[in-house]
Amino acid sequence: MELFTVHIFSSDHPVYEGPCLSLTVPIGDGLYGILAHHSNMIAAVIPGEMTIRVPDREPATIAVSDGLVKVEDNEVMLLVESAERPEDIDLHRSELRAAQAREKLLQKSSIQEHRLAEATLARAMNRLRVKHRYSGL
Repeated sequence: MELFTVHIFSSDHPVYEGPCLSLTVPIGDGLYGILAHHSNMIAAVIPGEMTIRVPDREPATIAVSDGLVKVEDNEVMLLVESAERPEDIDLHRSELRAAQAREKLLQKSSIQEHRLAEATLARAMNRLRVKHRYSGL
């Protein structure tokens, strides 16, 4: 299988840069698979599970939040607010954030605050789903 170059960055640190066999990214239409020589494109990333296959390693699943993915000339750039491997997800913190977001949604608030609470809840629920699925909880 042919390789392509991938650059994955979260808002606070680089996640991975190097050769890649395949990448599956959550976008609005579902999971989007990328292989070598993929056509050029730009898409919005939504909270979900990203899977990356790199040479000589097992496929890795990463919980990602909102962001963008750009494919151009056999190179992929993925910019997301957060990206966490299952072993790096703090279960207690994610449960607490989900509970706080649910409480905020029940309060009367501005549209902006309501949307922020929805986004926070989506990120927390995604972290919990990834943590439970891939860490045997």
